[in-house]
Amino acid sequence: MKISLVGYMGSGKSTIGELLAKTLGIYFIDLDKQIEHKTNQSISDTLKALGEIRFRKLEKATLEEVLSLEDSYVLSLGGGTPVYYDNMNQINLHTHSVYLRMTPMELRNRLVHEKENRPLIARIPDDELPEFIAKHLFERSNFYNQAKSIVDVKSKSVDELVEEIRLLLPHP
Repeated sequence: MKISLVGYMGSGKSTIGELLAKTLGIYFIDLDKQIEHKTNQSISDTLKALGEIRFRKLEKATLEEVLSLEDSYVLSLGGGTPVYYDNMNQINLHTHSVYLRMTPMELRNRLVHEKENRPLIARIPDDELPEFIAKHLFERSNFYNQAKSIVDVKSKSVDELVEEIRLLLPHP
């Protein structure tokens, strides 16, 4: 079984993905980490070096490599990955996609403490963060909502979310 987690930055894709993979006894793959391994630099540095268009081409190529793997896995995607090219269609074609949905305010409350690690929001003043996230989420929600399953993160624990996702998965 191949499972992919989509959602905005800070929604818990990597944290939940790792535990879900461990629970299911399958591989965990973080697309951003795959790109970092390929380029030997951080996502932030790769974006700066390549620019957005070339970065998104690299991201798509890396996504295609992962989607072509035969093994079962849980894949954590970058927040923007579903938005570009036909990525969301390919994600749905090859995996059971799950959107980890959060409100702009829930995301703001998580991300305000992680800004230095998040190049996209690092320079945005705290009081402008909710509006920025809301606008971004609005632009991306059409893609995120194409996921095969949607899970509201709310104030659930990681264990609760993993169990909820596990119950949504098709059984062989």
